[in-house]
Amino acid sequence: MQPRWVRWTVIVLAALLALSLALYAVPSDAAPPEVTAPRAGASGTAPRVVRPPVDAPADYQLGGAYPPAAGVRVVVRDRRARPTGRYDVCYVNAFQTQPGELRWWRSQHPALLLRRAGKLVRDPGWPDEVLLDTSTAAKRRSLAAVLGRWVSGCAHAGFDGLEPDNLDSWQRSRHRLTRTDNLDLARRLVARAHEDGLAVAQKNTAELTSVEVARVGFDFAVAEDCAVYAECGSYARLYGDHVLEIEYVDSGRPRFDRACAARGDRWSIVYRDRDLVPAGQRGHVRAAC
Repeated sequence: MQPRWVRWTVIVLAALLALSLALYAVPSDAAPPEVTAPRAGASGTAPRVVRPPVDAPADYQLGGAYPPAAGVRVVVRDRRARPTGRYDVCYVNAFQTQPGELRWWRSQHPALLLRRAGKLVRDPGWPDEVLLDTSTAAKRRSLAAVLGRWVSGCAHAGFDGLEPDNLDSWQRSRHRLTRTDNLDLARRLVARAHEDGLAVAQKNTAELTSVEVARVGFDFAVAEDCAVYAECGSYARLYGDHVLEIEYVDSGRPRFDRACAARGDRWSIVYRDRDLVPAGQRGHVRAAC
């Protein structure tokens, strides 16, 4: 038989061991942390953000995905399409509803749709697109959460950049939205995209100042019809050669040719049909310089 002091020593040591395990063990039914996107590398730092290559042949495929022509190095596609393996930019309609998605917004997030006198505020040029309501901080947080999941989805799919469209929706809001509020939502989206390793484009809105661009954090620009509206110089001042310019056939081939002569050796310029019809379909036009 063991001496009494030995038995007591064993009991005390066992109790101390049990207490130690209780303090440091994780309960087996503890809920894991919710993770929607891998936003940090093995070192704990955010992924590196890489801007598109400058003066690279590009294609703008929002009307439907199709195999890029030989030599194309930058491709812009809708978030629901697959990336190409080149430098891929993911398009998200961030300030208005995407065509065909209004029913989803009305059922899932009706309070985030802009209304005036009880009626939805639509884009006059695109009546199937309803403006998203950025008018309060609470709504901007909610929009950033919804759109942020799409941003992370772009990163998961393998895109390299993000094009959030309709930043200038305040101009079509019938005075319901402000430039400041839209830029605040843009800042939130850029922060999310950068955490996911995506470079982010300023889409149009040539009137932004260098201070506003720095505050939001845009990395490059996607400029439609900047030759038509004499805005190309504004993007050059803000982004240097990190500009993707899209000119359309209804502005005429001579204007595109002049744009190529003026800037085609510095940044990417694409000539497209206005409806962005996929290759092989009637009406498709694409050229680049």
